[in-house]
Amino acid sequence: MGFIDKDIVPADDGALIDAYSQSIASAVDTVGPAVSRIERVGGRGGHGSGFAVSPDGLIVTNNHVVDDAKIVRITTPDGSVTEGRVLGRDVDTDIALIRANSGVGAWARLGDSKRLRRGHIAIAIGNPLGFEWTVTAGIVSALGRSMRSASGRLMDDVIQTDAALNPGNSGGPLVSSRGEVIGVNTAVIQGAQSIAFAVASNTANFVVSEILRYGQVRRAFIGIAGDTIELPRRIALEAGTDQTTSVRVRRVEPGGPADRAGLRDGDYILAIDGTPIGGVDDIVRLMSGDRIGQDTDLLVFSVAGRIEKRTLLPVARS
Repeated sequence: MGFIDKDIVPADDGALIDAYSQSIASAVDTVGPAVSRIERVGGRGGHGSGFAVSPDGLIVTNNHVVDDAKIVRITTPDGSVTEGRVLGRDVDTDIALIRANSGVGAWARLGDSKRLRRGHIAIAIGNPLGFEWTVTAGIVSALGRSMRSASGRLMDDVIQTDAALNPGNSGGPLVSSRGEVIGVNTAVIQGAQSIAFAVASNTANFVVSEILRYGQVRRAFIGIAGDTIELPRRIALEAGTDQTTSVRVRRVEPGGPADRAGLRDGDYILAIDGTPIGGVDDIVRLMSGDRIGQDTDLLVFSVAGRIEKRTLLPVARS
């Protein structure tokens, strides 16, 4: 039988609340000065939020915030206004990068979103509904969510949070209690209670690096159109796989990598470099910029009725 110490002093609720408040306030003090209001100049009007990630005025926001604008107006928390040029955008991840014409003062650090756990504090800073530099707080509700981008591509590694977001929060930072940016707020489900989403900081970091180096995010292209279909049981048995769906090639672009490798309309793509393919999204996910110019093996069930291997060389998607 265990011993219970009757002299244990219960925690002071006020002290716990103060500690929670202090952690949020400290994080806001760290990241808040880096958050700007972003307004489109020319084209369709609109505004959102963004945050600086370098002292020389590199600002991360959402692609749907800048939309078709080439120039944006940037308002910082101290009231100064400058303009900036959109360096690049990526519809597939809803991330855009801006270069301010002048320094914007404070800047925030992109943290490692892989360190997140459900239940961690999540703090959103932005300009919702015209109320500048508003702070809301909650927790990380779920990790590794997937959602459709405006391009139709499936975005992976999306953070779900219950920190309240409203129109105008888009592009603002989702911040940890350590004062690091862990995500870029991007979407809220209308009518839902406390369900909002942010692009993970690791994804944002990748996109920023690609734009700075190449002016765009490189993705591999193999030159096919396909449909996600139910995989006939006999094909699965012959291929030695337990997957129930696959991709059937609907069209092969003449002269493209798939055409040169011998793929034909009606072929089933079962695996890419040993990774099972259960749908079109699997192909999109695997065709990252790292595969450009690299031999890639496809396991297919061909229209000739045989399990065959095709090796192709993906090219950069234009």
